[in-house]
Amino acid sequence: MGPLLVLAGLLLIVYATLSSQSKIRFSYNQVLSFCTFFYSSFLKPHSKDDSLVGQQGALESFYKVQANVYDETRKRLLCGREDMLALAAAQLNFQAQQGLFRHSKPVWVDIGGGTGYNIEAMHAFLDVPEFFSAVFLVDLSPSLCAVAKRRFQRLGWDVKVVCEDARTFRLEDHLEKLDDVKPAARELPEYASAGLNWVYKADLITMSYSLSMIPDYYTVVDSMVRLLAPTGLIGVVDFYVQSIVETAGRNYVGGSLNRHVNWLGRVFWRAWFDCDRVSLEGARRDYLEYRFGTKKILDQRNYLLGGIPYYVFIGCHCQGVFARSQDLLETVDASCTESPQIIPAKGHEFLLPLLPQPAIVLETRSKAYESAIINLSSNLPLPSTFYQSHQARIYYDEQLAKHTQFNGDYLYSFAWEDPRADQRLLQIGDNDTILCLTSGGDNLLEYLITANPRRIHAVDLNPNQNHLLELKVAAFQALPYCDVWKMFGEGQHPDFRRLLLEKLSPYMSSQAFQFWAKHVGRFTSSTSFYDYGGSGHAIRLVRSLAWLSGLRHEIQKLCKCKTRNEQREIWSRIRPMILSRTLHWALVGTEWFLWKAAGVPAAQRQLIIRDAMDLPCQESSRHEKVSDATGEAMWDYIVNTLDPVAQNTLLSDENYHYLLTLTGRYTRRCHPLYLGPKAHHKLSQPHAFSGLRIHTDEINEIIQRFKPATLTIAIIMDSMDWFDPSSTAASTQVRALNRALKPKGRVLLRSAGLKPWYVAVFEKLGFSTKRVAARLPGMCVDRVNMYASTWIMKKVDDL
Repeated sequence: MGPLLVLAGLLLIVYATLSSQSKIRFSYNQVLSFCTFFYSSFLKPHSKDDSLVGQQGALESFYKVQANVYDETRKRLLCGREDMLALAAAQLNFQAQQGLFRHSKPVWVDIGGGTGYNIEAMHAFLDVPEFFSAVFLVDLSPSLCAVAKRRFQRLGWDVKVVCEDARTFRLEDHLEKLDDVKPAARELPEYASAGLNWVYKADLITMSYSLSMIPDYYTVVDSMVRLLAPTGLIGVVDFYVQSIVETAGRNYVGGSLNRHVNWLGRVFWRAWFDCDRVSLEGARRDYLEYRFGTKKILDQRNYLLGGIPYYVFIGCHCQGVFARSQDLLETVDASCTESPQIIPAKGHEFLLPLLPQPAIVLETRSKAYESAIINLSSNLPLPSTFYQSHQARIYYDEQLAKHTQFNGDYLYSFAWEDPRADQRLLQIGDNDTILCLTSGGDNLLEYLITANPRRIHAVDLNPNQNHLLELKVAAFQALPYCDVWKMFGEGQHPDFRRLLLEKLSPYMSSQAFQFWAKHVGRFTSSTSFYDYGGSGHAIRLVRSLAWLSGLRHEIQKLCKCKTRNEQREIWSRIRPMILSRTLHWALVGTEWFLWKAAGVPAAQRQLIIRDAMDLPCQESSRHEKVSDATGEAMWDYIVNTLDPVAQNTLLSDENYHYLLTLTGRYTRRCHPLYLGPKAHHKLSQPHAFSGLRIHTDEINEIIQRFKPATLTIAIIMDSMDWFDPSSTAASTQVRALNRALKPKGRVLLRSAGLKPWYVAVFEKLGFSTKRVAARLPGMCVDRVNMYASTWIMKKVDDL
């Protein structure tokens, strides 16, 4: 084992040295620094200093020789420190904007702060001397503390370096001596019982690769709970190894994306770090997440040094925002408003003993409410969604199979429905309560801009579609117009990762933040953001075909035409390629493409085929079997979609749907309404999204548990096309819609069929039906023209 460690250490030294230089040059000091690190970590025996005992003696034995080269040798090893500081600073800035530090500046305690690197690095995100009233560095190693003192003397910062055990550190022992710091005192029950009603608290506590080196970590974490202010934040970055099995069933960890470490990695990294008394057992992180509520969590790998797993944790007090159970109930119910997120109808029996008698209301509750009650009764933190700065995203269980079936990606990066047609048909007003499918989120944003309805409930079973909506909402709340345009207008932003950490993160759920932290490259790569997701397959295909056929310049001209006549002329030249029967037979008409790229499920495809067989003017009507008509039916459907669009809408001026498909980006002249400067001004107002609720579940699961007669409009797009006619799913959903809608409430839907089979279901269950648009051959019903029919179902009877 010894020779292997020596060899591995030598390899790490060479690799880190080469990676830190743009050119292969070796300075004497650099080589000496890494040799010192290697000697201290792998060769030097742990000795004891007679003046130091216990953990302090062990730390000093390890760090004394390498204290002066610590920062130089840890730059490549200790990843994620800047990410943790950026996330913490973003949360603090948000709190400051909300007026939390109006009367006194925050206090920061960096536990296990070592050489003070974190505090100096924080200056990239906050003006440390100006933002904080006091900063403390607490560490048990005298050698590292000496380096920290020299650092702050050089910087001229008044940072208090305390060489002390974190378990015994108390702010009141130090702050009372400072005249310029007001006590940020809070009254806590555990202190009241001890006769210490008013104590000093820290508004920020950080730990950087120190929790894994503390043997008695339980008491240290407990001491941080006492040290943290009720509205305070804790930031931790450290190594870890865990299996996904260890977090199964935990709804409070804020997402498990990339958390799993395989068996070989768990065994190897535990053994490797154990040589330096660094403990990677999962219980350390588990206890941290048990004692604090999770705001943000991020699981990453240091691939530069072999894929070392590390995590970044931003947390707060578990019950800091819910001082009383009644406050909890009111907050949860307020987040769900119309009763969106579903508690079992028979779930009241087990809730009654847990609720104070005045709070008992026998009505449908939410899944968020249910999860909160279960966690509180089990003495567990609440799900992460409860600790977010914004409560738009409703709790969901990401580990359920119905959510994981989408393979961690969204299908639509933009909406394929025309919101202008929706507004014309529905005349949405500011008193409306709307339920709509999330999709790409574009139409929902347009409803907010043009009508500002009282409430919008965005629903999607795919969590990643809602992650995309959260990103768009956060962008309006946190970024100037130029950044929003780069991200969603041009589809690229080279600085997206910095924006995500420093600006967007306070406005996003932990799960959405994890998703976009993993997919930063969708904005920073040379390709467009719209090239990703399921719809990205279609966009890339069009671009590839244009290149292969030599029509790329013709398509560019098509997208720049100033008149429809000019556009029609160019369309006649490129139509044989885009509507090639060979291409259709080989790819476009295949089941794989229809589902992966166009989002057409099998049931919807059957609607198209049945329509084709019923129309005598269609060539496919001669086929006797549905399976025989598939190819011609899909061909006719695509022709009837694209030809009228090219003939009747101007891509360069109004039809941004197809402009994006052909070019991968919008233009300043042609784009969705939400990407205009005026829209940004409206949506960036403080309460622009106060009426938005984002649900991750089936439509039925949502509307079945709404308070009766609360919705005025339900926009369900083509979702009912997905139902199997032989199942009861359609009737179940129509009954739920009838219950949730007010009298004369309306359902807007689109279908790939001219008269889908489920229209009769609506008519039997209390609705009048009206087809408000029919796309017959040669007709263009809206800018997308993708659906054969559009329907409005009006509730006329209660069931």
